[in-house]
Amino acid sequence: MTRVAWKVLLSWGLVANLVGCSTVSERQSQPALAEAGTPVPVIGPDPALAAEPVADALLPTAPGRVAVEHDEARAAANALQSAGGRNAERLEAPARELGTYDPWERYNRRMHRFNNAADRSVARPVARAYAKTVPATVRSGVSNLFRNLGQPATAVNAMLQGNLKHSAQALGRFLVNSTIGMAGVFDVASRMKLPEREEDFGQTLASWGWRRSRYFELPFLGPSTVRDALGIAGDSPLQPVSYVEADRIRLGLKAISLIDRRAGLMAFDSLKDEAVDDYRLVRDAWTQRRKFQIESRKDDEAGLPDYLKE
Repeated sequence: MTRVAWKVLLSWGLVANLVGCSTVSERQSQPALAEAGTPVPVIGPDPALAAEPVADALLPTAPGRVAVEHDEARAAANALQSAGGRNAERLEAPARELGTYDPWERYNRRMHRFNNAADRSVARPVARAYAKTVPATVRSGVSNLFRNLGQPATAVNAMLQGNLKHSAQALGRFLVNSTIGMAGVFDVASRMKLPEREEDFGQTLASWGWRRSRYFELPFLGPSTVRDALGIAGDSPLQPVSYVEADRIRLGLKAISLIDRRAGLMAFDSLKDEAVDDYRLVRDAWTQRRKFQIESRKDDEAGLPDYLKE
């Protein structure tokens, strides 16, 4: 394995270990906490980010997307801190309700410590440098680009789940943003009211009947289950970047994607660092998020708050 390939592989795991915890901010951290009876604090916009100009053309939905995502991450981090943080055991009951199945906890905790060490030594410093040096408008365009590249997988998996409407919408988003939106840098599809969704083969397997699966923390890849680990392999052929023949370009694109994702998770660094049991915090938050992703496909989501809509 070349030095570049090793760095990309390492960076992937560094990001994925935190993705499971953070993305609960977009999917379900607040409903889960509401069920547990925990108040959810609201945090206003970050003055520093609000002062930074963001070009509307680069934003996926409404103006201020970068600041909004940052604020949502900070709000979710605060919410999880109140439920977990110094008292992470508070998340144990909701996790049990969601059917957390962790018979390999001893192995998973060792792998979690390994992934944390890799994140602190490589991914976090790189992400901080990226966020500090790259303008917000450029970061937004990069995020738009890689989200657009994930739409073919969403279209195929939605079709495999029997949801032709969502499949057609994902395909429409990909075609519009790849052409009018200049390869997805500009999110024109959202302005045309085409909703953005994320579907993967792990969700497809769940829709086919594999509902419960062992929690399984992967080296470098972070939180997962046995089902979702197989889903990663199923989605691989659906990633456009995989078909780039030049190794340097392909690996470079993957590295940029991972750095961009990790930069969006920095609001959660203090939460994890201060948690009494950050393994349980990440595991339970990831389980809640995954449960919501799978179960919500049956609903029209009309009554859901914005941070849970796709």
